[in-house]
Amino acid sequence: MSAAARVRHAERSDLPRVVELAAQHAEYERAAPPVPDLAKRLAGLLFDTPTPRLYCLVAALPDGEVVGYATCAPEISTWEGREYLHMDCLFLTPGHRGLGLGALLMGAVAAQARSLGMSEVQWQTPAWNEGAIRFYARLGALGTDKRRFVLDVTS
Repeated sequence: MSAAARVRHAERSDLPRVVELAAQHAEYERAAPPVPDLAKRLAGLLFDTPTPRLYCLVAALPDGEVVGYATCAPEISTWEGREYLHMDCLFLTPGHRGLGLGALLMGAVAAQARSLGMSEVQWQTPAWNEGAIRFYARLGALGTDKRRFVLDVTS
């Protein structure tokens, strides 16, 4: 299947499907659902700015159905004094895992990093997500033990 499927940059018309996938992704990761106006917010980050801060890649089947996505954005490593590409999300619908589409998405994320002059991609996955951990290890990625913290600063 992966030879016939393709990964491409998301288009504005893909946003409703990306939002659906993001909701599935949040449910899979046992997280709160995305914000109600996610499509509008993503449009602002991806399309309504001369210098996009976010990149979104989608995995599409030959018939055009989008079955997965990856998002990434440049970040800075203080310790190394350089930028790297942070992959925030990578998700494939359950019926499309294990078919090579994840590797295609990761390859596209790596290509995005190279096109921006970056030599590294970083990301995280829940410690319980053993399937993803095995997938990333097969790609040659190295895991580190850190915990992610979130601080709500609105109150």
